[in-house]
Amino acid sequence: MSAYAEITYEVEDRIATVTLNRPEARNGYTIRMADELGDAMDRADRDEDVRVVILTGNGKDFSVGADLTQGGFDFDPETGPDAAWQEPAGRCSKRIFTMNKPVIAALRGAAVGGGVTITLSCDYRLASTDSRFGFVFVRRGIYPEGASAWFLPRLVGMGTALDWMISGRVFGAEEAKTAGLVHSVHEPEEVLGKARELAREIATTTSPVSVAVTRQLLYRMASAESPFPVHELDSRLIGGLGASPDAVEGVVSFLQKRPPEFSMRVDTDQPAYLPWLNK
Repeated sequence: MSAYAEITYEVEDRIATVTLNRPEARNGYTIRMADELGDAMDRADRDEDVRVVILTGNGKDFSVGADLTQGGFDFDPETGPDAAWQEPAGRCSKRIFTMNKPVIAALRGAAVGGGVTITLSCDYRLASTDSRFGFVFVRRGIYPEGASAWFLPRLVGMGTALDWMISGRVFGAEEAKTAGLVHSVHEPEEVLGKARELAREIATTTSPVSVAVTRQLLYRMASAESPFPVHELDSRLIGGLGASPDAVEGVVSFLQKRPPEFSMRVDTDQPAYLPWLNK
């Protein structure tokens, strides 16, 4: 896409900021927004000058979920979708899942329905004191989307996921933090700044290849039936560190007490044997 209508995309200091930009509709989620978010995440993931992505919203709300005034479908409801159709919130959450770059969600106000499920695959969720969350699907006679039935129990446990999804109730930032849905809570005007502080720390202190591999190790291997296949893979990774320029730089910069200058690239220098590459 050459231009976006419902989001904005900016890069500064190696941080890409992707902003939902329908404040007049409280950033209600649409098919076009889903497609634009997918494109923006692709764009950030391909750009070697981008180290971290921040996902946020313009206005007082992150997103009130699907814009019900626009139908929410890109097919004829009378005939239904074809077999390849995928619902729009999951298009975004799955693309974030596959990212090589960490994604930080900076949330304020409402993050409800699709407005919260698209953030579940982010690495961090920072909330504001006025944040309100809700998996309200059962109160609308519909079903959870965004692959949230997979992501949510892994973040907060099955008991809490059942409570939130079966009741469909709306809850605040402190409950979300206590349960592990969000990492920290800030005043509304401070959330984006705190997200940028975190992004800058990651961008300046970590190896992009190490982050990409570690992120996918956690997602892809945490559900393995035993630690043995995980240890087989990380043994291979550790065994190859002697040929890793970033590993050498990490140790030398630590010993010399200076910031690291990592040179390896995510697009060319990840180990080719990683099982999730090219899938």
